[in-house]
Amino acid sequence: MTESSIKKLASTLLDAITDKDPVVQEQVCSALCSLGEVRPVETLRTCEEYLRQHDKLAHPYRAAVLRAMERVLSSRASELDKDTASTIILLASSEMTKTKDLVWDWQQAASGVLVAVGRQFISKVMEELLRKLHPGTLPHCAVLHTLASLSVANAFGVVPFLPSVLSSLLPVLGMAKHDTVRVAFCSALQRFSEGALEYLANLDRAPDPTVRKDAFATDIFSAYDVLFHQWLQSREAKLRLAVVEALGPMSHLLPSERLEEQLPKLLPGILALYKKHSETFYLSKSLGQILEAAVSVGSRTLETQLDALLAALHSQICVPVESSSPLVMSNQKEVLRCFTVLACSLPDRLLAFLLPRLDTSNERTRVGTLQVVRHVINSAAAQMEDKKPFILSSMRLPLLDTNSKVKRAVVQVISAMAHHGYLEQPGGEVMIEYIVQQCALPPEQEPEKPGPSSKDPKADSVRAVSVRTLYLVSTTVDRMSHVLWPYLLQFLTPVRFTGALTPLCRSLVHLAQKRQEAGADAFLIQYDAHASLPSPYAVTARLLVVSSSPYLGDGRGVAALRLLSVLHPNIHPLLGQHWETTVPLLLGYLDEHTEETLPQEEWEEKLLMFLRDTLAIVSDNAWICQLSLELCRQLPCYDETPQEKNFLYKCIGTTLGAVSSKEVVRKHLQELLETARYQEEAEREGLACCFGICAISHLEDTLAQLEDFVRSEVFRKSIGILNIFKDRSENEVEKVKSALILCYGHVAARAPQELVLAKVESDILRNICQHFNTKDPALKLCLIQSVCMVSRAICSSTQAGSFHFTRKAELVAQMMEFIRAEPPDSLRTPIRKKAMLTCTYLVSVEPALDEQARADVIRGCLHSVMALLPEPEEEDGGCQKSLYLETLHALEGLLTSLLQRNMTPQGLQIMIEHLSPWIKSPRGHERARALGLSALLLRHFLEQLRVSALVPFHNLGLLVGLFSPRCADLWPATRQEAVDCVYSLLYLQLGYEGFSPDYRDDVAERLLSLKDGLVHPDPTILFHTCHSIGQIIAKRLPPDQLISLLLTMFEALGDPEKNCSRAATVMINCLLQERGGVLQEKVPEIVSVLRSKLQEAQGEHVLPAAQHSMYLLATQHCAAVVSSLLGSPLPLDSHTSMLWRALAVEPRLAAQVLGLLLEKMSRDVPFKESRAFLLGRTPDRVATLLPLSATCALFEVLSTPAAGPAVLELYPQLFVALLLRVSCTVGVQLPRNLQAQERRGASPALATRNLEPCSSAVDTLRAVLLRSGGEDVAQRMDLEGGWELLRTSAGHEEGATRLARAMAEHAGPRLPLVLKTLARTHSSAYESQRVTTTAFLAELLNSNVANDLMLLDSLLESLAARQKDTCASVRRLVLRGLANLASGCPDKVRAHGPQLLTAMIGGLDDGDNPHSPVALEAMLGLARLVHLVEAWDLRSGLLHVAIRIRPFFDSEKMEFRTASIRLFGHLNQVCHGDCEDVFLDQVVGGLAPLLLHLQDPQAAVASACRFALLMCGPNLACEDLSAVFQKHLQEGRALHFGEFLNTTCKHLMHHFPDLLGRLLTTCLFYFKSSWEDVRAAAPLFTGFLVLHAEPRQQPQVDLDQLISALQILLKDPAPEVRTRAAEALGRLVKLA
Repeated sequence: MTESSIKKLASTLLDAITDKDPVVQEQVCSALCSLGEVRPVETLRTCEEYLRQHDKLAHPYRAAVLRAMERVLSSRASELDKDTASTIILLASSEMTKTKDLVWDWQQAASGVLVAVGRQFISKVMEELLRKLHPGTLPHCAVLHTLASLSVANAFGVVPFLPSVLSSLLPVLGMAKHDTVRVAFCSALQRFSEGALEYLANLDRAPDPTVRKDAFATDIFSAYDVLFHQWLQSREAKLRLAVVEALGPMSHLLPSERLEEQLPKLLPGILALYKKHSETFYLSKSLGQILEAAVSVGSRTLETQLDALLAALHSQICVPVESSSPLVMSNQKEVLRCFTVLACSLPDRLLAFLLPRLDTSNERTRVGTLQVVRHVINSAAAQMEDKKPFILSSMRLPLLDTNSKVKRAVVQVISAMAHHGYLEQPGGEVMIEYIVQQCALPPEQEPEKPGPSSKDPKADSVRAVSVRTLYLVSTTVDRMSHVLWPYLLQFLTPVRFTGALTPLCRSLVHLAQKRQEAGADAFLIQYDAHASLPSPYAVTARLLVVSSSPYLGDGRGVAALRLLSVLHPNIHPLLGQHWETTVPLLLGYLDEHTEETLPQEEWEEKLLMFLRDTLAIVSDNAWICQLSLELCRQLPCYDETPQEKNFLYKCIGTTLGAVSSKEVVRKHLQELLETARYQEEAEREGLACCFGICAISHLEDTLAQLEDFVRSEVFRKSIGILNIFKDRSENEVEKVKSALILCYGHVAARAPQELVLAKVESDILRNICQHFNTKDPALKLCLIQSVCMVSRAICSSTQAGSFHFTRKAELVAQMMEFIRAEPPDSLRTPIRKKAMLTCTYLVSVEPALDEQARADVIRGCLHSVMALLPEPEEEDGGCQKSLYLETLHALEGLLTSLLQRNMTPQGLQIMIEHLSPWIKSPRGHERARALGLSALLLRHFLEQLRVSALVPFHNLGLLVGLFSPRCADLWPATRQEAVDCVYSLLYLQLGYEGFSPDYRDDVAERLLSLKDGLVHPDPTILFHTCHSIGQIIAKRLPPDQLISLLLTMFEALGDPEKNCSRAATVMINCLLQERGGVLQEKVPEIVSVLRSKLQEAQGEHVLPAAQHSMYLLATQHCAAVVSSLLGSPLPLDSHTSMLWRALAVEPRLAAQVLGLLLEKMSRDVPFKESRAFLLGRTPDRVATLLPLSATCALFEVLSTPAAGPAVLELYPQLFVALLLRVSCTVGVQLPRNLQAQERRGASPALATRNLEPCSSAVDTLRAVLLRSGGEDVAQRMDLEGGWELLRTSAGHEEGATRLARAMAEHAGPRLPLVLKTLARTHSSAYESQRVTTTAFLAELLNSNVANDLMLLDSLLESLAARQKDTCASVRRLVLRGLANLASGCPDKVRAHGPQLLTAMIGGLDDGDNPHSPVALEAMLGLARLVHLVEAWDLRSGLLHVAIRIRPFFDSEKMEFRTASIRLFGHLNQVCHGDCEDVFLDQVVGGLAPLLLHLQDPQAAVASACRFALLMCGPNLACEDLSAVFQKHLQEGRALHFGEFLNTTCKHLMHHFPDLLGRLLTTCLFYFKSSWEDVRAAAPLFTGFLVLHAEPRQQPQVDLDQLISALQILLKDPAPEVRTRAAEALGRLVKLA
């Protein structure tokens, strides 16, 4: 390419630089860079010339050109010759200084060009910049900025020029009056200083290693003098900050004596700025640099400025840190760096300043000071070594601060101290205790969590920080081991450290293990030398009790047990082996559970077993007594944790049980009774458990101690004192009594069975019964619970059978009083449950209750449970529901026990009579409960039934009649229980008839299989199941029970539960069918009654009888009934619908009715046309009444399952008639009178079915399919939405197609007769019927059923007859049908190939409409047929078809583009390997349009292009191109168009170089495409073609034409198009 061509390309791009879209502008710059990558010199010269010639070009666009130049120079500066470099330097210098005003974007771009050139030609750039530095004149700000940037980019090149630069700049510093210029000077001086420092630090790599700091010292000091003494006083904050930033690195270049001289002024000057600036990072950074410079020269002045320095720095560190401000965080780091510098040089003065500030009460001051102390401890460890005692003593007041931020800072300081040996000093223990105190903080006292945007690590809670610190110090700081062990043990037992138990135990475990590794002597604790440590008994008691709540406090149970296991040598020497095996089992049990799943009682029992085994292994009475004493001492520690205190009582009881001394036992029990906190329920329960466990080994002593306490002065004195305060005395006295009563109950429950009977009435109940007269709920519960435990102990005793319980009746009566006192409709306490459970044990004990007492118990308990409201569903209802279920189980147990005492039919009848009112209750939950109890009692009765003689079960009928209607109850659970009741009753009858208990009756067993049907909510299934149950009852019911059963059933018809009433009707009918032959003469009377019920519409259970009556009438007067019912008004009401359905009960009658209705429907015209209002308007079509009524009646008859045989008989006539009815009612309106009725709304008695003519016909057609076994057809139509399509004018044709498809797939054998009937309709006068039938026939050819049933020829003839139909839709459907032969009968296509191709090619030329739907159908059909016809038949028309469809590629209609492109692909596919040259030319000609239409806005067109290109690949005889198409164009794979087009163009240019000109010409055509995406793809295609073209192909390209076309595209309204055009222009550089 000539230089003029490069220039033309670059100029074209430069003309587009003014594009308003930033993306286009960026692409233009990228294109310029592309040119510059290949021809950097020419491109840069063109840019330079363009800027020089367009002097009026706005500065934003000049800046864009300069940025493009900078990008070229950044990679190609080494290729420049000196002349070009000089030209560019002059241009950039001119652009940078063209205006004196600050235009930063423009000037920065020019500066960037200079910096880029300066990396390669530093001397020339510096010479140009030095020329801009005129003596006595201020330099341009951009010049200063460029010098500064060069100092960073090329320090080794710039530093040698610094003396010259400084000598030019320093004389004019005083002339700078504007702040902007001064800021530029400051920035330059800062960069100069940084560059010089870098140069001096790397002299080994510097070009001149002789350079020294002295070379710059004088000039830098001169600049310093101006900056500090003049500019730093400015009111402009930005300037002051710029001065400060510069002074930092400049201070390192000042002469030592000058720095020492200036420090008294410099430091106060910097510090004074802290009060003027909110963002102080730059001040602190510069101050740190100055301090480092001062220390490096050994300044003595620094000490005189120290107080002011420390005060200013301290105020900075006390500023609260905002985590969202990086500058504030950075400032903190810089300030701490300053403190490090001072700590290393003046440690004493620093501590003298810091430590007194720890005594202040100000939060910020104290937190900031602590932060500095921590930093100094870490960063100046050597200097702080001899200051440790002073620092430790200064922490006294911060340790007392309650502020969470201060606490967090103190913990961090202590952590630093631990790492540097501070805690080994005297006073270090106080720090450790402080950490433990913070670990013990409860969660509720922790500070609120930070906001979601906060990332401050200090937002962690004090406790979390302390826990981490304690563990890290214990495990990672080796020097702390001897400090923490065994010191940490003393924090285990105090209550205030309870919250710290988990971290304490974990740290102690780690320390103990390290001690064990060091040897036994180092591990054993010398308690004499550590008097403050807790005893082994205290540690054992503490760790064992807190393990009862193992998941509290971050899992302290595991930590406590592990520590206990590790400490075993210090607790008792015999425990090692046992604990080493037992503790891991306990830990494993905890691992298997979570806090939610752990069974608390089971876990406590495991711990108590662990304790019992431990006591047994120790077997030392003195040791056990000491442990029991320690356990009792720790009782007050758990006043705030009732659960743990309860467990502690159990541990005390267990330990006392192992004590051999009775005096010790009595003494401890007495102390427990005297010191117990009786007002706490958990403590009362715990105390009772303790006494019960103790009674296992010391029954006599336990009872004696309880007796002594009741009689003692202590007890009486307590009662007396409480009586003084009348307002609270009664309640508290009751609580003391409650505890004593519970103690007696637990003693009875746990004491040895062989000893307890002798003590029940004399010692235990005597002290319990005297407290029955109370209203206190807690005391009631204790009384009931104790009596229950006593009763259970009696029942479980081996001597219970001979024991005569004299207090039984009294106790039962008392329990019933408690139950009756409870509210009948709510369940709030477990009094009912426990009282009924107690009664259950009591009724099993002799003597037996009398009848009246039994009845009172049953009635009272039933009423107390049955009347309760349903179980709650709210969130907090879980406990309430559990209480209800437990109460219900207690009632079940009690009733079972009572029934067991009278196992006779009479006893069973009595129980059911008590339950009968609840069984018939109008409230569902009461019925469910009653049926559940009945089923339970009947099962129990059956299981316990023992018949010694054959006796009648005289109340069987009554009981069956009571339960069987409940099989249809609204509540599913009630239905299930009712079946169980009937099942049990039938087996009871068999038992009384003499069958063995294990006999299984086949008929009765069917009841169990019917239970599943009762679960189903469908009423049909439910009542069918009830009918089956009735059949079973009828087969097994004795004849003498029939009357009582029927009477009971008839009573059930009035049941308030309607479902049960309907079930009674079903079962009555079943009984009449199975056993009531004598009632046949009553049928007319029954029909009459049920018809009256039908008119009253009171219940659905009368419908079967009314339908039977209608059936009888219709068998005698069929025609009259049909005519009469057809006269019923539309829409049909529910009564009329029911009567129509009754006519289908019997197949012969149904066939007569259907025939009559078809005749009525076909006799009249389907609609009449009427014009409304305007004469010229299209007439409205209004349905005629008789066919409409017949259609509605047909639907009702067909809705009955019994009509199936009749429908099969008349199937062809019904199907065709209704299909034609549907086609001619599309869009037909109802008569006006019916429209008015529909607008007013139908009455509730009317059917809800749609009366609209077409919808009613569609529904009826669907009913025909369903009733004739065509469910699959109907279901297929449902799934595909076919029925809805049939109803609409727009979708009717598709609906008919889907109906034919479903028929062909699922109802093929019925098609011959249907087609035979349908053949008579092809010449129908109604166009809609012709369209519908053609669509139906066309779709049949899409299935192989046409060939299988030998219908192919008749279908083709029928379609051929319609090929010249006047209706275009019919002609279109004919072509579709012919094309369907490809999928329905592909093997028949060859035989009919010429006929099919002739029809399709003729369809391409149908009519004058360029977008004829017939032509579209022809293209779609050809695409399906071309693979199946004979190659010879196709060859003759191949070229014609290809030429005819080519214009459709760019059709405005998406369907035509898609069909034509896809057909083109199929034509290519057919010609694989046998492609004639004439067609190959069409392939090549279509390649570019296909590639470009991959970007078509319609996805279907793009998909068609993918397919067509895949098919074109083999015909192009290029494996590489085919491989690219296969890789990128597979359907479903995401296409990266740019990558694909790039690769395609690469192979096209490699294998088909001669196509370049033709392809570019096609692209030029698409530059004018109406689709934006295609228009953008065309220049992209062009660019890739050029990119991969070879120089020898250049003659094919008219470069000027191409550039001109792309130049036009650069003005396209679409930014994407302009972007692609610019990209293509950048690639034209390849042409050469």
